Amino acid sequence: MTLIFKNLKVNVFGRISMLVVLILTSTISFFSCKKDEESPSRTFRMGFQNSAPRLDIDLVIQSLNLWTQRADVAMITTEVPWAALLGGMSVDDYVVDNYKDLVAFYRSKDLKLWVYIDPQNGLDRANDAVSLQQANKSIADADMQLLYQKFTVAMDSILKPDHLGLALETNLIRDASPASIYNGVKTAVNVTAQVVRARNATVPLSISVQVDHAWGKLGGGSYTGIAQDFTDFPFIQELGLSSYPYFGFDDPTDIPLNYYTRLVEGKNLPVFITEGGWSSASVTTPDRSFVSSPELQKAYIEHHTHLLNEVGAKAVFQLVFTDIDITAVPGDVPDNIDYFLYIGLVDINFNIKPALNAWDQVFGYRYRGTD
Repeated sequence: MTLIFKNLKVNVFGRISMLVVLILTSTISFFSCKKDEESPSRTFRMGFQNSAPRLDIDLVIQSLNLWTQRADVAMITTEVPWAALLGGMSVDDYVVDNYKDLVAFYRSKDLKLWVYIDPQNGLDRANDAVSLQQANKSIADADMQLLYQKFTVAMDSILKPDHLGLALETNLIRDASPASIYNGVKTAVNVTAQVVRARNATVPLSISVQVDHAWGKLGGGSYTGIAQDFTDFPFIQELGLSSYPYFGFDDPTDIPLNYYTRLVEGKNLPVFITEGGWSSASVTTPDRSFVSSPELQKAYIEHHTHLLNEVGAKAVFQLVFTDIDITAVPGDVPDNIDYFLYIGLVDINFNIKPALNAWDQVFGYRYRGTD
């Protein structure tokens, strides 16, 4: 799912005294080390993409000020702004106007930055982005692949992210969309990886895969894994994981501990959760329904910590901090936005859910990652 919400540091006298100091120092050191070893810890950084219940600058700022208190990373994940670019806006101008100040704010908060560019449709993996469809264009077209490349290069060169993702949920695109769209994504992404690497030798490159689909949980199938994604995108240095397991599990504690590790067995590859969560409310649509509650969402945050530590995740992103106000969603947004209305850790009025308390508890754990 891709959602876009724009613009927003003794002297010691005598041997007896020295002995006392040594004893005290050793004792304090022993108990300090013992406390560190026994205290809860996390391998992963934690963060959000900026979001708000609706596109209101005051709400965006309110959300930003709340979630940055409980994060050490930030995410920008966005579809290519096809309409603006096809309308004549330069990629550099778009990136500067929409993201540069926001990223400066993240840097002022010492938040590491992940940037993910989606060349396809974040809410409808069977089709091109809505703006491309409206313009009678496709990612299968060479000129649109070049536009994606230019935008991605601008996002990297101007924003200088710590991590760069070039596509999202590639396994789901491959299985849900026509071959022309998937092949267009594959071509655009691989060429762009070469172009970015020629300009930037250090930023880690990745894609993301849809975990629940790889396990067969979205369509009642069986485990298929993601081997094809490693073949199709050989530049991968680290792997993003997208997971909304309330589509496939009634209780979060039913999610097996190898839910992430199985996907990367035999691979010495860093992983992180690019998006995911658990709805705090039940949802029923013509296509799908599931039952949930605030208590189940809290249980998910708690259980998810075990999955993250099991795979040694580098980061986890709760894509939205707030719920989404359905009355303010634009008419061209696909109906399946309903599935994601209640995955925020606060509701549309910023009332705290039990899951936020669970998140805050985990965020308070000692960070023992390597970056």
